[in-house]
Amino acid sequence: MRTRSLIERTAERLVAAMEHAFFAEELARADGLLQRMDARVKTAGMLSLVIAVAVTHRLWVIFLLWCVAVALAVASRVPWKLLARRVWIAVLGFTGLIALPAPFLTPGRQVARLPILHWSVTAQGLTAASFLIGRVEAAATLAVLLVLSTPWSHVLKALRALSVPAVVIVILGTTVRYIFLLLRTAHEMFESRRSRMVGELDGPERRRMVAASGGVLISKSFHLSSEVYEAMQSRGFRGDVFLVDDFRANGIDWIALAFFLSLAVTAIWVGR
Repeated sequence: MRTRSLIERTAERLVAAMEHAFFAEELARADGLLQRMDARVKTAGMLSLVIAVAVTHRLWVIFLLWCVAVALAVASRVPWKLLARRVWIAVLGFTGLIALPAPFLTPGRQVARLPILHWSVTAQGLTAASFLIGRVEAAATLAVLLVLSTPWSHVLKALRALSVPAVVIVILGTTVRYIFLLLRTAHEMFESRRSRMVGELDGPERRRMVAASGGVLISKSFHLSSEVYEAMQSRGFRGDVFLVDDFRANGIDWIALAFFLSLAVTAIWVGR
């Protein structure tokens, strides 16, 4: 079987990233529990739960908040395999590496010892590592649920309604759109390169090609950013962004907001 080249693997990963973004947009328009809520309610509710996860001092409270997030995902028709692959496994791998030294470096009561290295494992270190992993897992799940169940433009407008500065909203919105534009530009560059290649490149040639492509992409990004800003200025942009969609909260939304806030306050009080 022929081994895939670097260009083929890179192009496939770029396509996969864009497909994931399109799938997230479709999922935000599905008929689920969170999708039917007002964007301001979801944003305020998820932020309050994330704050509760961050300040609580009991592991079982963090676990219950994570269970609430999983229940919301099921009710919102968010595939659990997507959460497991994109959130839980990725966060566990990254945060686990950060928390790995804690059981050995944190002083406290010894509960075990590694057989070969003879390193002591303390109960306080295991608790600290569990808190770090649990908090990041629960907070990441809640944040991803908000993004998957709400169009990005509505998330930005909801943040603006919660008095987030306009400059922050503009930076967030422009950054996300620009990432997608760079992905598409990079994909087109690699596709054009692949269509002109005959045979395989050796190691030095592949590295030189990747470095040259990266330089061209950075140059295009700087040039395009100037054009985008000039186009925004010519169309009346003066620091704030307005959307055609209007938010209308009904009785169910207010009940949901009361539930989120009550749950957050209860978790903070119980886990203090």
